[in-house]
Amino acid sequence: MRIIIHPKYAAQEKAILQLVTTFFDAGNLIVKGSRNTIKSNALGDEKVNIKYFKKPGAFKSIIYSFFRSTKAKRSYDYANYLLQHNIPTPFPIAYIEERNQFGLLGDSYYVSEQIDYDFTIRELIHNPLFPERNRILEQFTEFTFKMHEANVNFLDHSPGNTLIIKKGTGDYEFYLIDLNRMQFGNLSIEARMDNFKKMWLSKTMVKVIAKKYAELSGQSEEKLHAILLEKTRDFKRKITKKKWLKRKLKRY
Repeated sequence: MRIIIHPKYAAQEKAILQLVTTFFDAGNLIVKGSRNTIKSNALGDEKVNIKYFKKPGAFKSIIYSFFRSTKAKRSYDYANYLLQHNIPTPFPIAYIEERNQFGLLGDSYYVSEQIDYDFTIRELIHNPLFPERNRILEQFTEFTFKMHEANVNFLDHSPGNTLIIKKGTGDYEFYLIDLNRMQFGNLSIEARMDNFKKMWLSKTMVKVIAKKYAELSGQSEEKLHAILLEKTRDFKRKITKKKWLKRKLKRY
């Protein structure tokens, strides 16, 4: 077993391991998926989340064991990178990897701070009359711009992966979650607009984001609007077609 614990939590190693060993018997279920499960639990006086990554298949086990970082390790490392660049994310506490005698990866876990949030971007998409909707979108655009300036391309930048906390009248905080898929490097303006496509934006939302991003980047608003609108439309068409084909195949 490989155990990496943030220095801030080194004294709580025993309690952290207890959370992992009792994962299936204790805690409150947040998400139950086919590959990953997330639970909340208490670590001393703190609320934490434990994300369980199911043992990969034989081929992927070899890849993750010897050639590529595991999802748990990437989640931990990327969270530290974000915080070093002042991009909020739940604090990374630890990651644990179970391995057999040959060093092959089994189950793994990522432990992080739990954020008690108010809503996500998803609520803004489904409710055009959401209070201060445009203001939130503008601040979300600033948050994303800051991420891009830190050379972060968050590949799962989708409606449910940004938690939002209302701090006061007109002020909001944003936290990235589900971090294990990121790329790092200088992003072209095309790549930056492409990074918004999974947000499933309406035409109005595209307009708000393009205008704010233009102010921040010094780029032409018209240019950004055209790129973002095209990226958004292409993504929606792709997903809609995929769903249509899936329904079609189910009939046979």
